[in-house]
Amino acid sequence: MKGWPGEPDMEYDVLVADGEAAANAGKPITDVIFDFGNVLIYWDPAAALIPRYSQKTIDEFLDNDISGFYDVNDLMDGGMPTDEAIAVMRERTGDKWADILRYYMDNFRDSLTGIVPGARVLVNDLKAAGIGVWGLSNWEADVFHVAEEQCDILQLLDGKLVSGFVHLRKPHKDIYEAALKQFGIKAEGALFIDDKAMNIVGANSAGIRGVRFQDPVKLRQLLIANGVNIPDVQ
Repeated sequence: MKGWPGEPDMEYDVLVADGEAAANAGKPITDVIFDFGNVLIYWDPAAALIPRYSQKTIDEFLDNDISGFYDVNDLMDGGMPTDEAIAVMRERTGDKWADILRYYMDNFRDSLTGIVPGARVLVNDLKAAGIGVWGLSNWEADVFHVAEEQCDILQLLDGKLVSGFVHLRKPHKDIYEAALKQFGIKAEGALFIDDKAMNIVGANSAGIRGVRFQDPVKLRQLLIANGVNIPDVQ
């Protein structure tokens, strides 16, 4: 199985306000909280593996049923150090996949392949409109410095909370509540943008409306349709 286990069905680029978030549907958006990977910056683990591994091996490594990569990635996102996570993979699925994980982590820089089109301008437009702009991401503490060094868009945010440093992880409700508290904002005015459906479900459980991101133009149009005063696409 490729990709993250447990992803529910959810449409892209629509505002979702279920459960605890339903009470906040239609309220003014005062703050936008962004995930990082594949929302603000592109993350492609295969890009780090191409110099050393065949496409077949890469596909198998990124198949959670074969290597357990996404399970171990979750552990690192939750605060487990890299060396410990590699040992866990070695025990669970064997030396081959553990050695590839070591190579991947050593070359993690190559998995960050650029800024998502439109993201930098959107962040700046939101700030100019008086909207708070924040970051909430699952990310391994050991390599988050790489993202900060390579991706200056992260420096534009008003604040950020990263899972590996707080030992909390999306989609669990507690990390969203911790983010609201750290940022000093309220769920009723917040909108969370993430590419994973499970994380939108998690945001809703904390009262935060969400959008499963895919298309930068549709996201901009959705924000405008919901009262955010930023320039439209002409």
